[in-house]
Amino acid sequence: MSAWRLITTWGASPEFNMGLDEALLLQGEQPTVRLYTWAPDTLSLGWFQRLDEVPGADRASRRVRRLTGGGAIHHQHELTFSLTAPVGLAPYDGTVPESYERVHAAIVKALAAVGLDARLRGDDPLTSDAEATGMCFHHSTPLDIAWGGAKGVGSAQRRRGGRVLHHGSIKLGTTSLEGPIATFEAASQQVTPVEFGPHLLRGFEQELGLELRPGVPSPAERACAEQLGARYTTESWVAQR
Repeated sequence: MSAWRLITTWGASPEFNMGLDEALLLQGEQPTVRLYTWAPDTLSLGWFQRLDEVPGADRASRRVRRLTGGGAIHHQHELTFSLTAPVGLAPYDGTVPESYERVHAAIVKALAAVGLDARLRGDDPLTSDAEATGMCFHHSTPLDIAWGGAKGVGSAQRRRGGRVLHHGSIKLGTTSLEGPIATFEAASQQVTPVEFGPHLLRGFEQELGLELRPGVPSPAERACAEQLGARYTTESWVAQR
């Protein structure tokens, strides 16, 4: 078993959410699993996206640009997770695709605990795939998690200085920007982020061999998050690509 810290931050601002993930990537004092939600609802652009690639982006209350690539995510009716650790520490001790497979296997186990028959997409087509929306949940790969014939989990990584940030979105309900994707509600499951959190943590513990110990950001990590987070919602940062 590998000892990891557990941080939960419910209803945090978009700048704090992104600032803390970056702070944990840059100077995290120990391997950390984090569970969080957003207030208000926020659209996060992938690092390489342009704002004009996401029609309707102005319907989200706030907008940020993530450190990770991929498509845009409308963070509403979801549980967001992040893992930050040194590269070389399981599950990040193999190839990048292997790390996705391991983390996604843990999420699939957690989804099964609430009655969702989820699995990796593999070669199956998904009804949620759509052209020219710029949205993460409208584009899928074989390693994405799906149920009911649609994508329901999106995740991405950023590696820097021998460390990795892996964060993602697990959809409990859909949004006006995402439409008919896989959600808990579409599968007739009424579960809140706080209720699903323990299932996800058990999946991480059992599938990844983690021993999770509740904690909080250190003063240095929090100060770094506040300093870094301030730029995430600035117009120049969001529109920089």
